[in-house]
Amino acid sequence: MNSRCRGLLRRTARLLLVPLAAAVALAAQPRPADSTRRMAERLAVLAQRPIEQVEVPGALFLANAPWRIPAYRDELSAAADPRDQIRLRLGLARQLLWDGQTAPALEEIAELTRIAGDRSRFPRLMGIVQPLAAVAHLRLGEQRNCLAEHNPDSCLFPIRGPGRHSQAAGAREAARILGEILASEPQDLGSRWLLNLAHMTLGTYPEGVAPELLLGPELFESEHDPGRFHDVAAEAGADAVGLAGGVVLEDLDGDGDLDLAVSSWGLGDQLRILENDGSGRFVDRTAAAGIAGEVGGLNLSHADYDGDGDADLLVVRGGWLGEAGEHPDSLLRNEGGLFFVDVTEPAGLLDFHSGQTSAWADYDNDGHLDLFVGNETRAGTGHQPCRLYHNDGDGTFTERAGELGLAELGAAKGAAWGDYDGDGLQDLYVSRLGEPNLLFRNAGRGPGGRWRFEERGAAAGVTEPIASFPTWFWDYDNDGRLDIFVAAWDGSAIDAVAARYLGIEVRAEHPRLFRNRGDGTFEDVTRAAKLDRVLLAMGASFGDLDNDGFEDVYVGTGAPDLRTLMPNRMFRNAGGRVFQDVTTAGGFGHLQKGHGIAFGDVDGDGDQDVYAVMGGWYSGDVFPNALFRNPGHSRHWVTLRLQGTRSNRSGVGARLTLTLREGDSQRTVHRSVGAGGSFGSQSLQQEIGLGAAPRIEMLEVRWPASGNVQRFENVPADRVYRVTEGGSLKPLSGPP
Repeated sequence: MNSRCRGLLRRTARLLLVPLAAAVALAAQPRPADSTRRMAERLAVLAQRPIEQVEVPGALFLANAPWRIPAYRDELSAAADPRDQIRLRLGLARQLLWDGQTAPALEEIAELTRIAGDRSRFPRLMGIVQPLAAVAHLRLGEQRNCLAEHNPDSCLFPIRGPGRHSQAAGAREAARILGEILASEPQDLGSRWLLNLAHMTLGTYPEGVAPELLLGPELFESEHDPGRFHDVAAEAGADAVGLAGGVVLEDLDGDGDLDLAVSSWGLGDQLRILENDGSGRFVDRTAAAGIAGEVGGLNLSHADYDGDGDADLLVVRGGWLGEAGEHPDSLLRNEGGLFFVDVTEPAGLLDFHSGQTSAWADYDNDGHLDLFVGNETRAGTGHQPCRLYHNDGDGTFTERAGELGLAELGAAKGAAWGDYDGDGLQDLYVSRLGEPNLLFRNAGRGPGGRWRFEERGAAAGVTEPIASFPTWFWDYDNDGRLDIFVAAWDGSAIDAVAARYLGIEVRAEHPRLFRNRGDGTFEDVTRAAKLDRVLLAMGASFGDLDNDGFEDVYVGTGAPDLRTLMPNRMFRNAGGRVFQDVTTAGGFGHLQKGHGIAFGDVDGDGDQDVYAVMGGWYSGDVFPNALFRNPGHSRHWVTLRLQGTRSNRSGVGARLTLTLREGDSQRTVHRSVGAGGSFGSQSLQQEIGLGAAPRIEMLEVRWPASGNVQRFENVPADRVYRVTEGGSLKPLSGPP
């Protein structure tokens, strides 16, 4: 086993509850601010809480606890009853597997297999042990190949070429076991999927799969070829290894190119800052960023909340864990020069709740960005109200969710702001897990000057799916009205995904695409747009892959279950009518679990690349993040950097209309300034594809706070511009 493999495997055993000093072993770091050190101390205490304080009945994923391993061993050594021994050994095997200790897990599984051979005493045991053994062998193959010998094709579906396993023992044994399972249960679609996958890794697909079990290559063919987007994360220095987490792709140091902030949810996982050197390569600046001890974070967002021209960061913690996840979020103020200070407490944001999502907007048009934080109240998880923090304009916030009816929202999973009714006020959409989604129309000031939000989800027709996750407002069809996309995550796992590829109808949630009718209601066009797919979305965002002016969708898929080895999916927007699956042709079908997603022009060549945070929930389910570089499509583009004066500094909420002429035809492209989807925060600069148009006939900018409209005629394409509210359109770059 080489050194990279040993390092990665060691890391899987220490990601969650480790001493803080080990988690942030960053040499030569500058002294963090006092407020940053106080937050680091709080997080260190949370990471080392006694077991009884975190074992909450009903919490969804508390099985992810490496401390259980010695406890299982102690109980197993003392157990006398054979059934107790089986129960404890099963628990130990699972926990070892979840923690990345696959070889010891297989030793326990081998003993369980021996016991299960006595079917007269334990008739149902083999039905439990065999699937566990198959998953363990598949995971062993991933660790020895996709991790230890990682290359750009590792775990890219369909697996071929360098993505095949050179160390084949794990996949070979998994294929054998899966074959045995399917011999007695041929309708087990999950095992059938994994069998085909195992043969792909071995290089024996499709011919090595029995015809009646084969998922043929034709099932995975793309509906359009966008060109191959190669994963260049390793060569670009952007392949941070971690668990599920968030991403911010933004110019954090003010030098004109896009940098990265990436998180991993475990309380032993340091937030990372990666600086773009101007060529699309990254240098790790975490040690110099002043953020030692800023750990965890299932999600990240960003905004220039104080209007100083620097992008600030928000780390959201505690998602899924209920009372066990009552962790503080962190507001990291950007001091310039890639140095950050934790101002959570002095800004009035210190709060201890299980958080999942956040979204920034100026809901009262006072020129300052306000913050919604989506927390999650579910049965048995305690009271976790959502928060709406009003920006008071002096660096502090006042919490107003209760008075505005935005606190008791259940299990919030995604949130997005957008002016769907065109009245100049930002409305709020909240996706929820297990409950109808909510659309809060911003009704402005009422009698007595009190601000009002009116819930219109059912009336507007946007309550589904019931099991929701990432969401956003966008104008997918360029008609000037904001539509809604909301993804689904219902835990239906790999079986439903396999069924959908085979054309078998299953009861599983799919995303929704709601088209704005312009009268306050929406039409569900999901099926017509060909987005009625089972995706199990954990992260998602949107951008323009081919600079045609229509925005496309990338979905990071998965679930905590290690069986959920399904491809992340890319869908190209074909002219605002239908979405074409371009996953395999574009090289986007990563089998590892995808979380935070961001589109952005990383290398400054005028087209959008795609960054994906990879990794799962369990402490051993780590993987390097991916950066898919755009091959280019020879179409025109423009990048607009907005600077508000009366409106918020970044122009969040501004509406852009671009009138283009392509040959003899004229069309318009519409954008609303924001940071993309609710699981991935991408640059607020607007990177807009212009298709065949060499110039913009008319650029119209409608500013959110002032309502002022600026118009600029005959704007040359293929340049970067700064647009100042009430001022000029200034070119920042010439043609390439």
